[in-house]
Parts: sequence; C-alpha cells; structure tokens
Amino acid sequence: MTAINPLSVTHPLSFQSLPPTPFPTTTTTVTTTNPKLPNPFRTHSTTNHSEPSLSTTLITSTNDDQPLLSLLRQRKTEEAWLTYLHSPHLPNSQCLSRLVSQLSYQNTKQSFTRAQSIIRRLRDLRQLHRLDANSLGLLAVAAAKAGHILYATSIIKSMLHSGYLPHVKAWSAVTSRLAGSADDGPLEALKLFNSVTRRIRRLTDPSVATDARPDTAAFNAVLNACANLGDTKKFVQLFEEMPEFDAKPDVLTYNILIKLCARANRKDLLVCVLERILEEGIVPCITTLHSLLAAYVGFHDLETAEKMVQAMREGRKDLCKILKDCNLENPDQIEGEVFDKLVPKPATVSNYEPPLLPKVYKPDSRIYTTLMKGYMKEGRIGDVVRMLEAMRHQSDSSSHPDHVTYTTVISALVKVGSMERARQVLAEMARVGVPANRITYNVLLKGYCQQLQIDKAKELIREMASNAGVEPDVVSYNILIDGFILIDDSAGALEYFNEMRARGIAPTKVSYTTLMKAFASSGQPKLVHKVFDEMLKDPRVKVDQVAWNMLVEGYCKLGLVEEAKKIVERMREDGFYPDVATYGSLANGIAVARKPGEALLLWNEVKGRCREEKEGVPPLKPDEGLLDTLADVCVRAAFFKKALEIVVCMEENGISPNKTKYTRIYVEMHSRMFTSKHASKARQDRRSDRKRAAEAFKFWLGLPNSYYGSEWRLEPDGDYATDSV
Repeated sequence: MTAINPLSVTHPLSFQSLPPTPFPTTTTTVTTTNPKLPNPFRTHSTTNHSEPSLSTTLITSTNDDQPLLSLLRQRKTEEAWLTYLHSPHLPNSQCLSRLVSQLSYQNTKQSFTRAQSIIRRLRDLRQLHRLDANSLGLLAVAAAKAGHILYATSIIKSMLHSGYLPHVKAWSAVTSRLAGSADDGPLEALKLFNSVTRRIRRLTDPSVATDARPDTAAFNAVLNACANLGDTKKFVQLFEEMPEFDAKPDVLTYNILIKLCARANRKDLLVCVLERILEEGIVPCITTLHSLLAAYVGFHDLETAEKMVQAMREGRKDLCKILKDCNLENPDQIEGEVFDKLVPKPATVSNYEPPLLPKVYKPDSRIYTTLMKGYMKEGRIGDVVRMLEAMRHQSDSSSHPDHVTYTTVISALVKVGSMERARQVLAEMARVGVPANRITYNVLLKGYCQQLQIDKAKELIREMASNAGVEPDVVSYNILIDGFILIDDSAGALEYFNEMRARGIAPTKVSYTTLMKAFASSGQPKLVHKVFDEMLKDPRVKVDQVAWNMLVEGYCKLGLVEEAKKIVERMREDGFYPDVATYGSLANGIAVARKPGEALLLWNEVKGRCREEKEGVPPLKPDEGLLDTLADVCVRAAFFKKALEIVVCMEENGISPNKTKYTRIYVEMHSRMFTSKHASKARQDRRSDRKRAAEAFKFWLGLPNSYYGSEWRLEPDGDYATDSV
C-alpha cells in the first residue's frame, strides 16, 4: 500500500502567540481602493510599545521604501510584490499594510496566497504588530470569500485580542460565512458576534466604535446562524437588540424569519410573516416568495405550493388570502411562546382583509425549479419532466430552464437510477446553450458511484475538465473515493485521494473520514490511524465525532478491543463522549474477539449513560444495532440475567427483540445446560443463580421452563433439562 504523504498545509494565523500588547499608535492608516470598507481602528491607545528584538538589517528608513511605496500608491500591485520579494530588508509598516491590503482586495487565489506569505513572515519574526487593522480586515474578508473560514475567523479574533475593533464590513463578512457553514459554523458565528458587541458595549465613548457597530447586514448574518440552528429564543433576543444599534429589519431579515419558522415546524406562521412584511411597509422581493415556496415544499405541502405558483402565474396580488385559506385546517399550534414577539397574530375579526402584494410577481425559473424539487422528493418524476417541458415553452425568458432546473431534473433521474436519461438531459443542456456546472457533474458522478459503475464515473471526471472545462473539486473527489469504498477498493480510494492533493485541492473532513472508512472496511487499522493523524495536523479541518468513531471502528473490525478502548479514552480527553456509533463499534469488536466479559463492562456503561444524566455529558439513546449485538454476545456466553436486562431496554426504547434468533442460539448452545444428575450438591448450589436466570430467559423466549411446568419437553427422550429449580 502506498504510504500517505504528509500534507502541505497553511498554519492558521495566531496573534495570540505574540505578547498581549496593543498595536502602536504610530501605525499608519491605509486607504484602499475599496470605498465600501473604511479603515478599521483600535479601541484604545498606548504611548509606549516594546517590540521584540530585530536584526538591524531588517530596520529600514523611510527613504529605503520610497520605490515600494510609490508603486503601491500607483496601484501597481504586481510590481510592488516583486519589489517586496527582492528587498533585502523588511519594509516599514505603511508599505506592508498597503501591500497586504491591495493583495487582499485583488481577491484572487494567487494574491491571497501572497498575502498569507507576508503574514507568515511577520509571524515568524514576531512583527505582526507592523500591520494596521485595515489590512487585516481586508485579509479576513478575502479569506472568507476564498472559503478559508477558520483562517478568517482567527484574524478577527486576533484583532479583538490585540485591542482592535475590526470594521463591521470585515467582521460581518466572516460572521455571514460562518453562519452558512457546516459543523459548528453557526455557533461560532454567534460567538464572534457576541465578542464584538460585548467589546462595543464596554466602551465609555460609543462614538469610538462607530464603524464597528453591527448594522442590519451584520444582524442578518447572525440571525441566519440562529435560523440554521433552529434557536428561536436567541433569534428573538438578537431581533430585539437591533434598535439598540439603530439597525432596522429589512426584507432579508424577514426572509430569514421564514426559514426559522420552517425549521421550527411552524407552517401556520409562514403567511403571518408575509403579512408582517407588508404591514411594515417593506416591499417583498422575489426571494421572499422563493423562501415561502421552499418552506411549503419542505413541509411536503405540494398542494399549497402549487396554488401559490398558480396565483403568481395569474398575476394575483391576494396571495396572503390564498395562503390563509389553504391553511385553515392547520390552526396555530403553540400559544404564548417566543414566536408571538416575532410574528404577532392579526386580530381575529370578521371583516379582516389580509393585505395585498404591492405588485405582481411572476414566477421565474427558480420558483418553478423549487416546485420541481418538491415533485422529486415525492418521487413524481413524470411531473418533474413535464414541468421542464412546460418551462421551455414559456414566453418569458426568465422562466426558461436554467442550469439549476436541468440539474434538478438530472437529480430526479439519478434518484430512480435512470442514468442514460440523465446523460441525455446533460447533452440537451449543451445543445440549448445552458452550460453544466460542477454541481451537475457531481450529481451524475454520484449516480454512477451509487450504481457501482466506477469506470463510467472515472470517465466522467475526465470529461469534466477536457470537454466542459469544469475542474473537479473536493466534492467530486469525495464522491469518487466513496465509490471505491462501495466496491471494496481501498487502493483506488487512496489513489484518488493523493491525486486530489497533487492537484492542490485541500481535503475536507469528509475526504479524511471517507478514506478512513476505506481502510477500516479493508481491515487496515494502522492506515486508518495514519489518515487520522494527518487530519489532526491539518488546521483547515476540525476533527469531529465521526472521525473518532471511524478510528475506533478500524480497530474493532479486527477485534482489537484493547486498542479501540485506548482510542475511546483519547476521545474523552479531547472532549468527545462516546455515542451510539462508538458503542456499536465496540460491541461488534467484542463479538469478533469473543470477549463476553468486555460485553458486560460495556453494557454497564451504556446502561448508566441511558439512566443517568450528568452535566456536560450528552444523553444516550441506544439503537437496535448496539443492543442486539450486546444481547447476542450475552446469550452466547450464557449471561442470561444481563441478556434479559438488555431486551428490557430494547422494549423500553421501542425496539422489537429478535426472539427467533435468540431461541436458535439458546437451543444450539445451551439446551443441555444443568442436565447432569450426578453433579455434587455444592456445585448445583453454586450454579443455582445462573439456572434461575436461564429459566427466566427461557420463559421470555417461550421455551419449556419451570414457570410453565415440567410436562412440556423439546425432545421426548428427556435429554434436555428438567424444569425443577
């Protein structure tokens, strides 16, 4: 097996490693070409600043940097970069800040990499304080746009740590990206927002923080984080804080509120949000109607969704009345709760007329595509195809199918396994001049992998770049790697993982865990561990519960229980608690290793987690796989008392125990237990507890036992146990 090469990673920015002193007051403010991003500032000043020692060869005079400064003032960034590279000394703060600002503002992969190299150099020299807040804010925005969310977040946090308040345009851009990212992104967005606002509130002179104060866009970013988390109470709290900072809700704020209602399962409130928008004098945008339609589709209420689209086709403005009539059978679900502050109910009077839309909203391709996605979820593939045909003949060009529409149709066909028809739709896109994008190809790629047509998947990933000019991304490679796992080809999975890295595509958490899954499936726990270690070293990804569980599973598949238990201890030390998947892997490993004593220890831990709630420890709800495996081990080992405890737990959790399987195991392995008539009385006494447990288990199975009576026998010759206790 080819060894995995160490990753070439960019270390995150860390101002915290510097002495916790504020930036010097002499830092020159840099004006960039971006008129929308005024200069950030710091919140306090200092007259003396002790810098780390630096070689005299790095100290320059202003005259030495005049050529570089002149190029920067003329916006000749490329020439300025080359001058910086060939400079025998470290330029002054003004030049460094300007150069980082202009590189960040270019917003290209190359310019971002160059800006990062300056940061690394200054960090190594302990001279990060030479950069002003404006350059750091622009770098954070560039990092967020480039998808380097962790890096961008570290910049903003470091600025706060160093006594600066970044401009609202900078920190809100990072908050917005965090709110929409996976894993802990929304939670981190809330933390970042709170850090900034808490710092602002502590200021004795609020005017100092004018450019850092959260505006409507910043609140929308953090409210979106709350909506993604489904955290209604926090949403209300932040919504009520908006007047404190003179931020007024806009149409986007209410669009996010529609999302929150959908996440909170409050379909009855969707039309109320639309009414509030109109009553506030805010003009809805087409995205508002997209959000409403998507919410109804998400509730599987295609009837209301179809009526909504039909009303838009007819140019009707009484959409509120139509939606209220559709939901008469779905009255308000919860009274007196936090939603009342967000969406006050209109007065219930007989002559109440719902407000009208301020203008006619015609459905566009996105509206039709959203309805098509609803049909696809319900398996109505014929309706998806018919809607595509209808969209082609619309007189309004904005309603014609776009790449999202075609991708939706391809997804529907892939879902039912119709790969040939899906390829025909792809060919049609090229014929009508609608270019397929990376998402379209990834959908097809996943379809081929799910059907184990790996050769066609490999052919498609080559066609992406050669024929369509679409370069595969990390998602493309993750899909292909997972496809190789489905055909038990861990070598192929590793090959494409290494190819991805060779092409400069950074692996994601899914990339690592998918490759770990490949090696775990092929019984190579050492390689699983090696990939896990690579993941730990990569600052661009965050090791999560899934990765830990995959590492545990890699050892358990071979019955290496002791090694797996050591991993679990490391999990706990790292702040992760075993979940159902962790315990399930351990149970399977115990079964493979045939260590029933370990099963008893594991069951005691699981039982304790189910019954006791400890602070900081998440509750545990066992699943069928875990309990069935433990019961199986206990029955085979004749631990009938524990087996009965487990089946009781299964029934308490709504899981039907497999009595047929346990009966077969008992008959095959234990039907001659306690049959000796010549055993000493002392020995019989010692085994009485086990015998009582066995009889109770037989009673649960419905086999002959002392509770039923001694006349029922499995065999007429009396070879099996008599039922006296």
